Amino acid sequence: MPMVAVIDYSVGNLFSIRCALRRTGLDANIISTSHGLRNIDAIILPGVGNFKAGLQSLRVMRQDIIGLVERGIPLLGVCLGMQLLFEESEESLGEGLGLVRGRVLRLPKHVKAPHMGWNTLMVSKPIDILDGVDEEDHFYFAHSYYPSPLEKDVIVAETEYGLSFASVIAKGNVYGVQFHPEKSGRPGEHFLRNFAKIVKR
Repeated sequence: MPMVAVIDYSVGNLFSIRCALRRTGLDANIISTSHGLRNIDAIILPGVGNFKAGLQSLRVMRQDIIGLVERGIPLLGVCLGMQLLFEESEESLGEGLGLVRGRVLRLPKHVKAPHMGWNTLMVSKPIDILDGVDEEDHFYFAHSYYPSPLEKDVIVAETEYGLSFASVIAKGNVYGVQFHPEKSGRPGEHFLRNFAKIVKR
């Protein structure tokens, strides 16, 4: 059974996403040290919280994660985990993982923040991880910031909330979603099953 490392960097939702992954047939373990990254088949960066705090907690594993991604290990960033894939954020100072070029920006002032609740995806580039995802499917969001990729071709789906923002990105073996699949019912489970298929290849 493929082994997935759910990275524990003190930003929550660890157990719910681990349970959701295990329902897809992946053996998901919560990992808090570089030692735990040995012999894994995929990485999940979960999280809700602050960009700077997330980076500080992640720093002991930073280079190991980047190295595994460069070797072709699939990585999925969820919510804050997606934002940490980028170079920097308006939320706070600090250098993100830089796996995707671009910045994380605050939602516009004319909309209520955080964006919390159910919303849909506008798929612009059908890829394996979105196979079978319908534009009428609703996913659960909870965020005040959104990623703005410098390279627009990494955007595979967008969501409308005061503006159209990148809600799903893909760059090689790196994936990011601004919503929480583990809180998104059947559509979220379907999305994670697609990720599991990618891991099992």
